[in-house]
Amino acid sequence: MTAAPLASTPPFTLAQLNAASAQDFVAALGGVYEHSPWVAEAVLGERPFASVPALAAALQAAVLRQPFARQLALLRAHPELASKAAVRQELTAHSNAEQAGAGLTQCSAEEFADLQRLNAAYRDRFGWPFIIAVKGYTRASILAALQARLQHSAASEFEECIAQVGKIAALRLDGLVAGAT
Repeated sequence: MTAAPLASTPPFTLAQLNAASAQDFVAALGGVYEHSPWVAEAVLGERPFASVPALAAALQAAVLRQPFARQLALLRAHPELASKAAVRQELTAHSNAEQAGAGLTQCSAEEFADLQRLNAAYRDRFGWPFIIAVKGYTRASILAALQARLQHSAASEFEECIAQVGKIAALRLDGLVAGAT
C-alpha cells in the first residue's frame, strides 16, 4: 500500500487513514487512547479497515492482547474527573472537551469536593483513576456511578475500566473520522 499524505486536521476519512503513512496514522489516532499512541501503532498492519467500528474493535483488541502491566499503565494515563489537572488546564483536548460536555467544568464547590474525595478513595482502593465514558452522563449520575463502583472488586473494576477506555476511544474516533456516525 502506498502511503498518502494525511490532512493535518480532522475530520479524516477512513480511506485517508487506511492509506496514510504509519507516522501520519499514529499522529492522527495516537490520542484516541489517552497518552498511549502504542495502541494505534499496534493496528498498523491490520489496515485497511472496512469501517470505523472495525477500527475501534481492532484498537480495543490490541489493548486486550497486552499484558496486565501495560493495561494498567493505560488506565493510569487517564486523568481523574474534575481533577486538579483540569483546574490547571493540563488535560488533553479530548479529555477537556469530554469533561466539559458532562458539566464537570461547572461543578459547585460541594460537587467538586465530593469528586475529589471519591476520586481519592477510588485511587486508594484500586490504584488507578476512576474511568467512565462521560457522554450522556450528568455530574450527579457520574458521582452516583463513582460511589457504586467503589463497591466493586478490583478484578471487576479493572475489567470495567478497560471497557470504559474502549468506549471513550470509540467516541473519540467518531469525532475524528468523517462519516463515522
